[in-house]
Amino acid sequence: GIRADEISKLDELCSHISFNSLNQHQRLSPLLKQASTGLRLNPKISFLDDDRFNPCRQHSKLGVAIEDFCQQDSELEGLHFHTIFSATDFTPLKQTLTAIEKKAGNRLKQLKWLNLGGGYLFNQIKNLTPLIELIQRLQQQYALDVYIEPGKAIVGEAGYLMTSVIDLFNSDGKTVAILDTSINHNPEVFEYQKKPLLCEEDLNGHYHAILAGSTCLAGDIFGEYRFNKALKIGDKLIFKNLGAYSLIKANRFNGYNLPDIYNYRDGNIKKIKQYNYQDYQQQWHTEKTCEVLKTSQV
Repeated sequence: GIRADEISKLDELCSHISFNSLNQHQRLSPLLKQASTGLRLNPKISFLDDDRFNPCRQHSKLGVAIEDFCQQDSELEGLHFHTIFSATDFTPLKQTLTAIEKKAGNRLKQLKWLNLGGGYLFNQIKNLTPLIELIQRLQQQYALDVYIEPGKAIVGEAGYLMTSVIDLFNSDGKTVAILDTSINHNPEVFEYQKKPLLCEEDLNGHYHAILAGSTCLAGDIFGEYRFNKALKIGDKLIFKNLGAYSLIKANRFNGYNLPDIYNYRDGNIKKIKQYNYQDYQQQWHTEKTCEVLKTSQV
């Protein structure tokens, strides 16, 4: 969704821009003065059963169908594709490139660059030789600059969310621990029913507790965890590997404050960001808003 009123600034800031549709390319590429122009390609190959993550799903909004691309004679310098999510081997990448080369191999020789996209957990793939060999072949065969998007592979194992137990009670035979945070600070817990990793969890522990957030959302639940000792009010618990898709998605659901942000380096902890009510108020506050609220209260 590149906006026409932002394209000139993007042109200043970006070395490469991949347009998402032929329509978008035709309208906006003439406005570029320096960025290298490319298209996002939809190879029409699906590797995922869950369409929430599938860029090549039916009626996809992501990229130009490869058949449509092959019929166009657009002036391009590059192509970008992204077909996978959290892959731990390069089989999908090989299959995607095989399909692209079969249908549009002649077009690759006319390009300057190829972006292989993201979705691969490079840090969890022990043997990177297949990727290296693949990139070398593309460089030699088509004289292309080849790019990859490491993304979550770099930041996924960074980042912690430290929280405190502020209430404990029994609910239908299970212990519920209320934390001074919310899944709204890590929305993928609710969106995709993910259970975040917890530093203090002991999978063989005899004590169980449901860790819940502080908001009024009934589903504000991180999950059920096991511990080697019973939790008590004031205990600190640390969720880990939250460097990706946590702060970027965090929200103040019903006014519940965002977490403070700290930097941890060389054994030292330094607070670098703290939100207050004025931050929340200024996000929505206008004089007209206040008048509307006063009127509705009356």
